[in-house]
This record gives sequence, C-alpha cells and structure tokens, in this order.
Amino acid sequence: MAKTKQPCAEKFKTMIGGQALIEGIMMRGPDKDAIAIRGKDGIRVDVKPRKVHPKGTVATWPLIRGVLGFFDAQVTGVKALMQSADLAPEEMQEEPSKFDKWLEEKLGSEKFQKVIIGIAVAFGLCFSVALFFLLPMIIGGLLDPLIPGSLLQNLVEGVIRVLLFGGYMLLVSQMKEMKRVFAYHGAEHKTIRCYEAGLPLTVENVRQMTRLHPRCGTSFLLVVMVLSILVFSVASSALLAAVPALAAMEGTVLYRVIMIAFKLIMIPLVVAIAYEINRLVGRYDNWFTRILTAPGMWFQNFSTQEPDDSMIEVGIAAVEAVLPEKEGADLW
Repeated sequence: MAKTKQPCAEKFKTMIGGQALIEGIMMRGPDKDAIAIRGKDGIRVDVKPRKVHPKGTVATWPLIRGVLGFFDAQVTGVKALMQSADLAPEEMQEEPSKFDKWLEEKLGSEKFQKVIIGIAVAFGLCFSVALFFLLPMIIGGLLDPLIPGSLLQNLVEGVIRVLLFGGYMLLVSQMKEMKRVFAYHGAEHKTIRCYEAGLPLTVENVRQMTRLHPRCGTSFLLVVMVLSILVFSVASSALLAAVPALAAMEGTVLYRVIMIAFKLIMIPLVVAIAYEINRLVGRYDNWFTRILTAPGMWFQNFSTQEPDDSMIEVGIAAVEAVLPEKEGADLW
C-alpha cells in the first residue's frame, strides 16, 4: 500500500465534491455540476445547472435531506458515468448490444436513457442491500441458536457486514480496470484538498496533497455499515418491547423473516443519520471528528490511488468549472 501524504492546513471547508468516472471526474458545486473527461484532443468539460432546494423547504430538513440527497447522488452519478462512457476515447467504448439497439429504437434515445438510468440505480441499490445487509442478516440468523440476545446478534451481523464491505473494497481495488478509476478518485480528493488549503489550483500544488478526504463516499458507506449496528439494535429492542407476541416467537423462521424485513425498512433512517454525521465531520476538524473519520479515511487507501499529472489536470478542470461566482458561496 502506497504511503499517503499528509494533508496541508485547511483555510476553509467547501461543499464541492464529486466522484470518479471513466477517464474523468464529476464535480458538484453549490449551483452547477461538471463532468471533465480526458480524451485524445484534451480535456472536455460539460457544465450543467444544479437543482437547489431553497432553505427552509421540507427537502432541506435534517434526516429528510439525507435520504433525498442519497438518491439524488445515485441518479446523478449514474448519469455522469453514462456520459463519461460516451465521451471516453473510442478504444474504451463498448459496442452497444442488439438488445440495447432494439430498446433505444423502440423507446427513443431520451426515454431509453431514462430506462437505463432507472435500471442501473435500482440494480445498484438492490445489489448493495442484498450484499451488505440481507446477506449478513441471513448469516446472523443461522447463528442465532449460538448467540444469546438481540444486541449481540446485531453486533455479529454488523461485524459480518463490515468484513464483507472491507473484502469487497479489497477485491475491487485489485481489478486492473478499476485502478485508473480509483486514481481519478484520488485526483478528485487531492484537488479539493488543494482548493480547501487556499492554494492556486496547479498540478504542482495538487500533487503534494493527500488523496484522503473525510467527506468521501467510501467513508460515508462505512459509517452506514457501523451505524446500522446501533440503529438496528435500538430499533429491534423497541419493537420487541412494543410487541411482546413477537418476542415470544423468537427462534422461529417467521420471527427471523419479520426482523429482517423490519431492519430493511430501517435502512433509510440509517442513511439519513449517516448523512448528518457526514455533514458534521465535513464542517468541523477536531479530535472528535478525526476519531469518527479515522476508519473511513483508512479504507480510502483501497478506494483511491495516486493519480498522474494528466488526471490531476482533469480534477482541476472539474473543480474550476463549478466554482461559484460569489466567493464563499460554497462554504460547507
């Protein structure tokens, strides 16, 4: 594992953030989204206005904003990935399948894109829930006879969940085709670090920054995994106390099915709380927030790679494209 550079002193914290794409980076600013793609003829930047919910509306309320923001990020991320695939160098593009061509012909290009985005988002969410939540619950259910008490059962499920997440990240980080994506991920973080340090956005300045950032999506997912242990434990205990008949069924198949369904329903609450924690650690830098972010920052050693200068140039182009006209409008 490559040695990680230490972060330079921050002058401020920005809300700007993004994700790595195929030979590019997406950045989201306070009022604009930008996609920067490296092609044969240089860097192509596409900027679009971003829908912003006015302060005080329901969409900006604590907890609610977390769930809405999460789904918005999934849809926006899939759109950006599809666009980056279209803009990527020809040698990296795949020929559409006969089914894709037939579907586009029947639906039209715009409807076809919406269908593909919907399918991709739904598949991604279902895969994540099945792998990181449903599977640990099933494994935990098989171990129920050996584990006394719902608290310990949820703890075991949580440990299994974190191990699966860590194993998944480790395997993905070893895939050759993902190494460049993770390097662009590193360029995204380093560019934002440079901007937050108040330094000019040059390749030389960005290169010296750390590729780890507390507001990374990897850190957010790890918080979700760990936080689920607490939320599921408290919620399960409350449910059993409120419904004594359910507690009397403990050990039966029906009991396990009901508890699994109940925990799956609680996932949006876990995501909402994790989002608020992510806002907290993104806004403050002290011993408490550093403890909260330490595990996620360590996991970023697997989800990021050191970028080359050409990738850093893409990161700079993406950040510069979403900088607000009014200085300070992007403060976190």
